[in-house]
Amino acid sequence: MKSLLPLTIGWRFYRARQSNGFIGFISFASTAGIALGVAVLILVLSAMNGFERELEQRLLGVVSHGELLSVNEPLHDWQAIAETATHMPDIVATAPFIRMQGLVQKPGGFQGIVLNGIEPKYEQSVSTLAEFMPEETWNTLSVAENNIVLGRSLLDKLGLDIGDTLSMYTPDMSQSNTLSAAKSHRFIVAGVYDVGGEIESTQAYVSMAYLANILKLPANSATGLRITVNNVFSAPRITRDLGYAQSQYLHLNNWTRSQGHLYQDIQLVRMVMYLVLALVIAVACFNIVSTLVMAVRDKSSEIAILMTMGLKRPAIMSIFIMQGGLNGFLGCTIGAVIGVLLATNLSAIASAIEQTLGIQLLASDIYFIDFLPSQLQQQDVIVVVAMGLVMSLLATIYPAYKATKIAPATALAGR
Repeated sequence: MKSLLPLTIGWRFYRARQSNGFIGFISFASTAGIALGVAVLILVLSAMNGFERELEQRLLGVVSHGELLSVNEPLHDWQAIAETATHMPDIVATAPFIRMQGLVQKPGGFQGIVLNGIEPKYEQSVSTLAEFMPEETWNTLSVAENNIVLGRSLLDKLGLDIGDTLSMYTPDMSQSNTLSAAKSHRFIVAGVYDVGGEIESTQAYVSMAYLANILKLPANSATGLRITVNNVFSAPRITRDLGYAQSQYLHLNNWTRSQGHLYQDIQLVRMVMYLVLALVIAVACFNIVSTLVMAVRDKSSEIAILMTMGLKRPAIMSIFIMQGGLNGFLGCTIGAVIGVLLATNLSAIASAIEQTLGIQLLASDIYFIDFLPSQLQQQDVIVVVAMGLVMSLLATIYPAYKATKIAPATALAGR
């Protein structure tokens, strides 16, 4: 029972402090500040997790994890490379492709695009591209005809519609390696895909067999081989290992070169926001110091009486540590509840804001998604709450220690 005495006294001091107008306001400000910092930090971390998830599932589902590209001549035996890849446990699947770059005319100038010739039966094993277009559009890529599938944003830029004719111009190198008049290739827009981001403005897809005929490539040859791996962050190493195992000169590429800046931006924002909001929580904890310092001065005579009654100095410290800990506990609890509720409904809240204000928070032609994603992770909530509690407890040490230095005789004489 004696061990519960400091806690009981601390609770009574805390309730008395709340009834004191000025001290109660500072106490409320510290609790509110901690709650705000915890809630916003959980919300931001959930949003960053959501962006990472969409980057991996949406964008990296379409973009190659790794690529082996021919240098001077096409891959005449891409099947052998694919067979080698099957013996590497980290590689999930492979698919050949033919790539060609060119220009298409748009209102006011030209637009550069990358034309990818794919074989749907292989492409489905390495890409989720089929999920972002109608099934009938995907099936047109199986036919060796001049059907082309464009990204939604590229279609809008060109001012075209499904069924229209698209002319693409490519450089024509003569036998003497001099540049002559550009070649023109006509395609029929068979459909569109909606992925979002820069890829929609630059990547177009046609039948691999038809593109091979345009480039006059030998049968069963390709200009590159795509690979999909278990762990996207291991793609550079795995691509390098597969490429070094080949006898043909190859250009090695992976997603970190084309889309790695997106992941780095997400991590940078996460780190900066974590630091900023941790400082917000720390500043709120400084209010606990101010509150407890004033509480110690206000209760100096009561502390002196408790000391004369035999209450030890560690018990005096625990009284005020408990008071500051209550502020931190309430702030972290309230902040965690608010943060979890906001994080689990962030996409719906952002959509409601867009509809109410008539604005678009994320543009799909700039970002790789057009909505605000969120993925709440339990470990983030635990880490944030633990950090808030530790900071609030650390803030109580100095005022609690000062309370033990009160001289009972002086305090009672001044009463």
